[in-house]
Amino acid sequence: MDITVVGGGLAGLTAAIASAELGANVTLLESHRTLGGRARSTAPPYVANDGPHVLYSDSAPYVWLRARDLVPPARTISLRASLGVRWRYRGSVGGPPAAVLRAAARRRLRAPHDRDFGSWAEEALGAASARAVGNMMGVALFDAEPARLSAAFVWDRFLRVTRPGLPSPRYVVGGWTALVDHLAARARQAGVRIELEARAEGRPEGATIVATSLDSARALLGDPSLTWESGHTLMVDLGVRRRAGDPFLVFDSDECGFLERYSVVDPTLAPAGEDLVQAQLPVRPGESRAATTARLEALLDTALAGWRDRLTWRRDQVARGRTGALDLPGTTWRDRPAIDRGDGVYLAGDAVAAPGLLGEVALTSAVRAAELATGRSASRTGARSGAGAP
Repeated sequence: MDITVVGGGLAGLTAAIASAELGANVTLLESHRTLGGRARSTAPPYVANDGPHVLYSDSAPYVWLRARDLVPPARTISLRASLGVRWRYRGSVGGPPAAVLRAAARRRLRAPHDRDFGSWAEEALGAASARAVGNMMGVALFDAEPARLSAAFVWDRFLRVTRPGLPSPRYVVGGWTALVDHLAARARQAGVRIELEARAEGRPEGATIVATSLDSARALLGDPSLTWESGHTLMVDLGVRRRAGDPFLVFDSDECGFLERYSVVDPTLAPAGEDLVQAQLPVRPGESRAATTARLEALLDTALAGWRDRLTWRRDQVARGRTGALDLPGTTWRDRPAIDRGDGVYLAGDAVAAPGLLGEVALTSAVRAAELATGRSASRTGARSGAGAP
């Protein structure tokens, strides 16, 4: 059968590869000059992803990629780097606050999906822990008011991030463009026809997997129901001259921010003697960009001493509605826009009905869309280099 994939980001490339594995003739349409979508990285010498990006080795999508030899060279967090993990709490930066440690010890606690996190966590964990936990999850939520979200949605992500054992994040060497290139090469090897600067003006004929943002899918398909809550955040990338004592990673239990020195794990991301720092802070309702910038720079002042005098490069950008799905009280991932839209149309992306953390939703939904479009199961078919599927 013939399948058209609209969108050449991670979801689109994954859907194309999975569909080709399952026997389809696949054409992928990408409106830009390059593939990758939000997984594109900046060009050297400062290689910055579009916001914080890592692969989690404890996830089903990672297993699917690994089984197909689709994970490019990647590095783990070293012991030395892990000793540089800090929290901003009550205005100062230090080790994990007791309020977070108390919550992390409650791993058997289960949260309801039909209550807001703020009220549930205050009852279950206490007011201090509720606030500290919700705010530190800015790294996975990109939302200034985590207390308003589903209790299960926030709590499950907190448990995932604080899971005991070896760190699961994997940092792709050379930035996520390397992962995009890896996927694109496999897609072409599998016979996928990739057309760049090819914008779909309407739904293509035949089976179609729409692997775009919900906004773009809504316009393409003329379906007003394709909406879901997502984040609104300011992202700042910095090149700074290296200084001993800088933290590796800072969770912000005061204002939902986050920063990380990515070049600690992958020195190729910045020139010699410099660090690449990526930071983000969610925008409050009605807040101006200038006000958000001032708050984020205050986080940098607290966590990264003297950064202004060491600055060598900077990029600021605001992301609205493109940081993954947020589930409100009374909803779960199953309530998001369905993958199967009927009449041979399928969705893939980070805000559709599939489980996972952040970009894992895109990969899981892409494989499922390919299965539905072809009527075959990836778990039964397997892969050329091994079996396994989300």
